[in-house]
Amino acid sequence: MMIPEDKKYNVVVVGELNIDVILNGIAGFPEMGKEIIAQDMTVTLGSSSAIFASNLSALGNRVSFVGKMGQDNFAEQVLRSLLDRKVETGRIIRSSTSSTGATIVLNYGQDRAMVTYPGAMEELKLDDIRKEFLEEASHLHFSSCFLQPGIRKALPELFRTAKQLGLTTSLDPQWDPAENWDLPLDQLLPWVDVFLPNMQEFLNLTKSLRLAEAIEKVKSFAQLLVIKDGSNGAWAWDGSQLLQRPPYFNNEVVDCIGAGDSFNAGFIHKFVRKESLQECLSFGALTGAMSTTEAGGTKAFEQMDRFIRVARDKFHYIV
Repeated sequence: MMIPEDKKYNVVVVGELNIDVILNGIAGFPEMGKEIIAQDMTVTLGSSSAIFASNLSALGNRVSFVGKMGQDNFAEQVLRSLLDRKVETGRIIRSSTSSTGATIVLNYGQDRAMVTYPGAMEELKLDDIRKEFLEEASHLHFSSCFLQPGIRKALPELFRTAKQLGLTTSLDPQWDPAENWDLPLDQLLPWVDVFLPNMQEFLNLTKSLRLAEAIEKVKSFAQLLVIKDGSNGAWAWDGSQLLQRPPYFNNEVVDCIGAGDSFNAGFIHKFVRKESLQECLSFGALTGAMSTTEAGGTKAFEQMDRFIRVARDKFHYIV
């Protein structure tokens, strides 16, 4: 299906911006008062929102970004990375009081530990997201509610405004570092067309022990639920049936950073083209798996000829 041409952008992304400092080849978890060695380090574009925007643009979408960062070297690297992927950055605000956020990622095989300095991302407010920024796009995506306290409580208003302007919407809540999970789902989800948590996030947000219990608690006001579940693939509840999409297995994982964000990019890439739910899930599963073939969340999407070749040869998917 052709990309809609009635708006300047297919998707406007609102969210956090930071750099990832990724340490690989670590023998064990660091202990207080001791030093260990990492065998490899990568400094790359981080943050759920930015990885999503970068990979969505690489897939052929027109993407704009609204966020906040500092006026430092990390900010310049973030801008270069987004501009290299043709993401519109003119709506990004440069803070004069806070530094750009950063995440230190310690990789252990397919698992990881992370420490994040939020920096300027905590300052983003609803007033920073002007109505004309939304009106330029067909779809709104937001990530990382709990890292952005300046806007978290205003999310129902943001999504309601977007829907009233005719946009479709999606939301990935991401992890709550404080583990309070106080997101008003009953006020928010009626305005969210695609809700994209992972399994543990969804269970925590609904205070549930099982997927069926979690769905039961939100189904009266939720739209489409898409739950990422690692090696179990992904689940989708469309209001009447629960679908499961098996994963595309990669037996040579480089790392899993940004795999969930890459899944989101693949799913929304198909969603804005009004493809079937099965196709959205299948392509999301592919892009999530593709992310694990390179270090960091965006490198696998740098060269689309390679992306197409690996999708075909490794995962037997014809793009």
